[in-house]
This record gives sequence, structure tokens and C-alpha cells, in this order.
Amino acid sequence: MFKDNNQLDDFFGLKPGNLPADGKNRSVDRRKESIKETILNKISIAKIRLLPKVLSPKERYLTLVFLLIFVGSLISLPLTIFYHYTKVAPDYGGSFVEGIVGEPHYINPLLSQNNDVDRDLVSLIYSGLMKYNDEGKLVPDLAKSYEISSDGLNYTIYLKENAKWQDGTLVTADDVVFTVQTAQNPDYGSLQRINWQGVDAEVVDNHTVILKLKNKYAQFLNNLTLNILPRHIWQDVKPVNFALSDFNLKPIGSGPYKFKKLKKNSTSRIKSYELESNKSFYDGRPYINKIELKFYDSEDEMLNEYNKNSMENMAFVSANNLKKVKFKKRLNIEELKLPRYFGIFFNQNEAKILSDKNIRLALSYGTDKKDLINKILDGKGVETNSPIIGDVLGITGDIKTYDYNVDKAKKFLADSGWGNPDDKGILSKTEKAKSKKDTPASEKLTLHLTTPTWSELANVANLLKEQWAKIGVELIVETLPTQNLQRAIKERSYQMLLFGEILNIDPDPFSLWHSSQKRDPGLNLALYNNKSVDDLLEKARQTLNPLERMKQYQDLQKLIIEDAPVVFLYNPLYLYAQTHNIKGFNNKIISMPSDRFSNVEKWYINTKRIFR
Repeated sequence: MFKDNNQLDDFFGLKPGNLPADGKNRSVDRRKESIKETILNKISIAKIRLLPKVLSPKERYLTLVFLLIFVGSLISLPLTIFYHYTKVAPDYGGSFVEGIVGEPHYINPLLSQNNDVDRDLVSLIYSGLMKYNDEGKLVPDLAKSYEISSDGLNYTIYLKENAKWQDGTLVTADDVVFTVQTAQNPDYGSLQRINWQGVDAEVVDNHTVILKLKNKYAQFLNNLTLNILPRHIWQDVKPVNFALSDFNLKPIGSGPYKFKKLKKNSTSRIKSYELESNKSFYDGRPYINKIELKFYDSEDEMLNEYNKNSMENMAFVSANNLKKVKFKKRLNIEELKLPRYFGIFFNQNEAKILSDKNIRLALSYGTDKKDLINKILDGKGVETNSPIIGDVLGITGDIKTYDYNVDKAKKFLADSGWGNPDDKGILSKTEKAKSKKDTPASEKLTLHLTTPTWSELANVANLLKEQWAKIGVELIVETLPTQNLQRAIKERSYQMLLFGEILNIDPDPFSLWHSSQKRDPGLNLALYNNKSVDDLLEKARQTLNPLERMKQYQDLQKLIIEDAPVVFLYNPLYLYAQTHNIKGFNNKIISMPSDRFSNVEKWYINTKRIFR
């Protein structure tokens, strides 16, 4: 229509010579300029629309790609800048449900030692002066700092000034002294009493307390992990009512989470606990808002409920049960080291046959630990050959081992007069007659093993039965429910006990091996008695230098291994099944199962971005 702008100007009379000398007709001129601009815009748009018809297919494709890149760059630039100058950080919110085998009874630091469920809840709701961090090291908790006198007898503890009970009352030195004195009082029936004998607790001021020992105790700091009770809540509860108080089920603590509600079934059994974050927690509000713990009668029941999506976490899963777990991709199976070993403890008082060292050595050589670990633990464990678990605690040194050797085992039995295998290969021994008139008595090599009904140990016992049959020993296995087993341990009414022992990360095996601990409440399950071992245990307790103390424990374990009062079996990994939605879990070694919650206030599910 118009070949150029000059023709357009001619059409509207806009050539410079035609412009009016005055501003009389400027409104008309402005209108003509506007019309001209509109026509030009439309011509430009028309040209753009004609581009696809003018350009080749390749040119059209390249133009489209360029336009997309240009638009994408405009959109992504602010996002790129934002992500470059920010980082992911934990945010508040979220919740999870964890399944646990067992049932709560006493959510009370002084009454919770015999129940894993109680200890789990205590670790979430209460706090101690010290705690184990995610590397298994003792660090201050309620304590801000501490000092130890040069003679190792006085421990001065300085409390955090911002620590409060979950009802808003300040935590003070009076609470610490009250807890120690309650633990020491036999009328309250606390199993913590043995750890606090010979300790005087004195208040210096509201936030300072001195703990005075009558004798040096190298591992005393371990005792400071005892969770503290609120004096103002418990001071009026009489000893006779201590275990009956409602505060044992509806506790008030100073820890990262506080009690919200519990649920019972139709038979009044507690089925779940709901906890909410303690927003006034002295080390900062926990990121996760809510934790619910559900309780089950057995591991199989818990696994079935997990497979129905009833929970996100499982407190512990046996290695052999991992194959039953569905939705494994939703879980991180945390393999935690725990200073615990399982073994077969010989009670020579109940079975005189076990006082023959050759019998004990034969059973040691006749035990295939690798087979047990592979078949029962699916490889999730390590062999244990000593009472100190050097592989877990880092205590080095050469020790004697009784490696699996059927021929050696049979020789030790033969040396003690056992032979004449029957059709099942079980050996027997003929005792000399007491007189010419008496008939010689024949005795089969039969031993009795007691263990809990827990499936893992029951399976271990049955596999031991097969292994020992190969060397000519008949093993009769007795599995007992928890209550009956506790009675048998208390009364030491077993020939052999398949059971576990737990050490501290800074170990003190005094209660496990000293001769004074052969009877309840001591835990010398083999009723072991060795004066040299007693001396080493007593000396090690007063040796403050950790390197010297470890040297004494090396000597101690050599003596125990030589005497063979127990067949050490294995140290299993603690398998904690945790939803992958939870971040911030960094534990590698724990002192006991409840320590998996040692940094729970740092766990998080939700995230946000913050500037670097």
C-alpha cells in the first residue's frame, strides 16, 4: 500500500513544508501522527505474522528454539540467583509414628532400667546432667559445664540457667540433689541405687551442685546420664506410692518432648503415647512437632502393622526379619554399634559337670560363631571373643580365641573320659562303682540351656543344639517368658544361660565379673570367682587415666578368656528402621537402644531455604 514513510507522510499531509505555521491545527496533526503510528504498528505485526511463510522450516525451528531459550533464561535467572545465594535448612513441623515391642510401665528415670519402652520414653521426656552424643561421647546436657577436683573425689556441676520443667518451673540444683537422694533411698526401690552409694550431693546455689565421692570412681561421669526428676512434683509422693503415682504414666520432665496423651485398648493396656515438642527446651525447640509411639506384643505384630502403613519407623528389626518388611525404599535401615554381646554363661553351682574346664573348652571349640551370625543375624554382627568387646570400643590387644574346631572339641571331651557314642552320636561316661557290690553308673553328656522366648535367641539355641550334637553333646533348650526368666536369673537357677550383657561406651564391667556380684542384684551371670580379676576390676575403677585403665582391662580379659566361664558369641548390630523423610540422624554408636534419640531435637522433616 505504502512503499515507504514518505508516501505515508504525503497521504497525511505531514511533509515539513505542509506543516502549519502556528498551533491552530495541532490537535488535528497529533491525531494524524497517532493514526500513522497505529498503521505502522499494524504493518510491523503483519510482517512478523508473515515470517513463518517467508522463513524456511529450519529457520523457523531455530527461531523457535532461540525464543524458548530466551524466555526460559528470563524465568530461570531469578531462581538461579535465589538458589545460588541460599541453602536448605531445617524447618519446624512434621510428625512420625514409631513402633516398639513392649509396653510402658514406669516413665520414671529411677524405675525404668528393666524396660526398653520405659527407657525410650524417659529419654524423650527427661534429661540428665550428661548425655551421649551421636559419636558416643559424653557431653553436657542439663549441665552447662563441670569441674573435677585433682583428687577425683569432687564433681562440681554448673546447670544451664534457661533449663525449665515442662510446666514452666526452673530446673535447679535442688532437683539434682532430690533425684540423687531418692535413688539412694532403698525405700523407693530404684535399681539406680547401686550407682549412687557413697555419693553426697550438696547444693551450692540455684544452678550449682557438688557431688562428693568417698572413693575415686573413674567412670563416674557415666552415672551423670541419670535423668533428673522435678522435686516440686515428686517431693510429696511417699515411698510406698512412688511406683503407683500417675506421674509415672503422665510425666513432667525437662527433655525435648512432653507428654500429650495416651491411648488404651478395651483391656486397659496402653497402646500408644503421643508426645509434642517442648517449645521451651533449653537447647532450642525441636524441629519435629509430634512423635507418636505405638506398642506391640511381638516383632511380628509390629512388622504386620508397618506393612499396613500404620507407622513410619520401627525401633528395632531383627536381621532375619528384614525380608518381611515391605516398602523398604521408604526406610533407612540404620546399622548402629551397641556395646552389647551375647554369650552362654556357665553356672557351675547348678551343673557340676561344667566345673570341668575340658567341658567348657569343648563347648567353646564346638561353637561355630560364623554360622550363627550368617544364619541368625543374616551377617549383621561380628564375632565376640572377650568380655570387653574390643572391636566396638576400640580396645586393642592380642587375645586368645577358641576358633571352631570339632576335632579339638572331641579331644577335650575324650580327655575327660567321655566316649561310647549312642546311635545319635551322644557321648556317655561310666563312673566307677563306689564299692564292689555297686553297679557302675553311666551318664549321658546332657546339658540344659535356658534362654528368653525372643525368637532370635531361641533360634540361636536351636542352632547350638545342632552344632554341639556334632561333638557328642545333647542339649536340652528351655525358653522362658520374661517374668520367669527374670526369676531364674535372680535365683541363678539355670545350668547355662544364653543371654546378653550391655556395657557402657566407657566400660565398667565390675558388676558383670566381680565375685561380689554373683548374687542378685549383681550381674555376674557365670558366678565367676577369680581374685586376680577382682583386684583388676577394683583397681581400674580408681584409675583416672583412660590409657592405664584400658591396659588393666586388657589384662582382665586375658584372665577371663583363659578360665572360659562363658562362650562369647557375637555382637549384633542394632538395626533401627527410620523413614527416609527424617533428616539429621547421625548416630553411629549408642550406649543403649534409647540413645538413638540422643539428638532427636535436631531431627527434621520440613525444610526451608535461607540466605548463606
